[in-house]
Amino acid sequence: MQIFPPPPARLALADGQTLAYYRSPGAQPGVVFLGGFTSDMTGIKATTLDRWCRERGQAFVRFDYSGHGTSSGRFADGTIGQWAQEALAVLDQLTEGPQLLVGSSMGAWLMLLTALARPERIAGLLGLACAADFTEYLLWERLDEPLRERLRRERVISLPSAYGEPYIIALNLLEEAKTHQLLNRSELQINGPVRLIHGMADADVPWRTSLQVMEKLTSPDVRLILVKDGEHTLSRDQDLRLLTRTLGEMLEGR
Repeated sequence: MQIFPPPPARLALADGQTLAYYRSPGAQPGVVFLGGFTSDMTGIKATTLDRWCRERGQAFVRFDYSGHGTSSGRFADGTIGQWAQEALAVLDQLTEGPQLLVGSSMGAWLMLLTALARPERIAGLLGLACAADFTEYLLWERLDEPLRERLRRERVISLPSAYGEPYIIALNLLEEAKTHQLLNRSELQINGPVRLIHGMADADVPWRTSLQVMEKLTSPDVRLILVKDGEHTLSRDQDLRLLTRTLGEMLEGR
């Protein structure tokens, strides 16, 4: 007999959106997982962390941004600013005390924005394949001029993705994201422990992006962990073991 997970709880936001989430109680600091662009909280990294935290009695939250997974909203209407505000809402309304944020790809960009907005709530940051500013170099700069012109005209286009469903790219997403760019800043005022894991075989987000982030962080306690044969998703068994081992070291090192 197949056992299905319970339906997610829902967080109602002031703008009318509702975010689907799973939360388990436990010890502090709690762990909050921020997923990537077009992914959701049922992915292998999110569920691995959920199980790992439950087994060790650590508080844990995973959720879907608007337009992702089972949350409300249309994906094409989403922006970096909106998703960053949703991450803040989850931090403010679904957690108490210090939290260690784990961000994957776009989630690592949002993780950094969240930490900059709520420094007093952050116990540490763990970024996987950090895709800070990806809307510029991964989306806009890869479009040839005919596609750019089509995007300007139609406002929303779809592009093939190596990870399944096509990417839906909205002009508003690219334009709004410019106000949240981090790599053009002289420094990032984040002073707690930070660990960045990046695959050197990542075909989407160059591992040097994590190096750039590392150089800009004001914290002296920052480590960049490079996985020579690691790809963007970092979802192999050995990648997941590295993830949980690194998280465990951060939690035990407090």
